[in-house]
Amino acid sequence: MVDYIAQNKRAWEYNAYDFWCSHNGAPAELAETLKADPLRAIRRHAVYFDAIKGMRVANICGSCGKKAIPLALMGADVTVFDLSADNCRYATEVAAAAGVSLDYQVGNVLEIDMTRYGGAFDVVFMEGGILSYFHDIREFMGVMHGLLRPGGKLICSDFHPFNKINDALGLEQPTMSYFSTEVYESEMAHARFYEADVRRNFPKCSHRKYTVSEIINAALGASFTLRRFDEHPAWFKPELPGEFTLVAVRE
Repeated sequence: MVDYIAQNKRAWEYNAYDFWCSHNGAPAELAETLKADPLRAIRRHAVYFDAIKGMRVANICGSCGKKAIPLALMGADVTVFDLSADNCRYATEVAAAAGVSLDYQVGNVLEIDMTRYGGAFDVVFMEGGILSYFHDIREFMGVMHGLLRPGGKLICSDFHPFNKINDALGLEQPTMSYFSTEVYESEMAHARFYEADVRRNFPKCSHRKYTVSEIINAALGASFTLRRFDEHPAWFKPELPGEFTLVAVRE
């Protein structure tokens, strides 16, 4: 069986640092933008936090730090868990330029050291389409539950499962039956920003997309108490669902 986590790590370390520099600007440039208005960078997710200042936040698959660093600027103690060393390099350089500290842990999210991080967080936060990178959502939700202290909150924002049957967000990802349980390969997220001759060289990621019921039932099965489930319109097709946010609590 192919190690899909290792496969996804290879994809997310392929040219990632250079991509972030070209897409977001040099670390110092992004740092100035985030410092100027950190709340804007959190956008609609801010409403799901009861408080930010003083909170200990785990940012799952936090990538280049575009959410973790604003949270830190607003007074949170943030730890990022991500598998890409390139993402870590960019994010830590941005954080340093912004004058905030960031605990960035590079590795398999499913193998987080629970002797160090178990029950350590007030909030576990993720966004931007990460669930499909994990082939067993029940295992994933169990790890998220283990990271939270009793009373801690899970904020899981992701691409809406409607995107399984319609590329409503324009991410150029394959579509399939809504109820498909297929594991499939597709381009990593950055590839679509490059010309075809460069694009074809990008390593492929391994995905498993979920239905709404699979996501909710995985959270319930991990002993979370569901607080709310919001659906958000697609960016360029607001008549279609594009994203969702699930909020749940570890009792």
